[in-house]
Amino acid sequence: MILPIVGYGDPVLRKVGAEITPEYLNLKETIANMYETMYNASGVGLAAPQVGLAIRLFVIDATPFSDDEDLKADEQKQLKGFKRTFINAKIIKEEGEEWAFNEGCLSIPDVREDVYRKERVTLEYCEEDFVMKTEVFDGLIARVIQHEYDHIEGILFTDKISSLKKRLIKGKLKNIMEGKTFQDYRMRFFGKKVR
Repeated sequence: MILPIVGYGDPVLRKVGAEITPEYLNLKETIANMYETMYNASGVGLAAPQVGLAIRLFVIDATPFSDDEDLKADEQKQLKGFKRTFINAKIIKEEGEEWAFNEGCLSIPDVREDVYRKERVTLEYCEEDFVMKTEVFDGLIARVIQHEYDHIEGILFTDKISSLKKRLIKGKLKNIMEGKTFQDYRMRFFGKKVR
């Protein structure tokens, strides 16, 4: 089922997500709905707070990036078919050079800005089987993970841009908060009906 995506300004986007257990109610259905919602909105990642759930869960499918001809063949291959569910994730280490990438967010439509992030991340997490694993990710996969991880920490990519850029996008953010944005996907704005 396609869920409405929560728009900028909703308090759930600022909550630190709670850890969940295998007994979390309707977990498999929630994960399936999140993938369906993400694909419907042409996203590569979606975190539970973006569908109104303050829990430590996010999904990623980096396959659309594999078509980028500016990337090396090995990175394209790594991105193709990279589909993963992350439960109770915890970043252990971020390392390497910081690099800029023009990021956007389904909860903040029509806003894109360069964000600097480290090139490599060590992550402890569970997939749907709830077996804890530790893995190192780099490149664009690391970037998507860091972006979605921020969501479960109550952080948005707009928090990572300069104060000047924040002032320049203030009007756009205000419009999103007021529901004055039109997307190809369903959105829910704080204090307003789902559109």
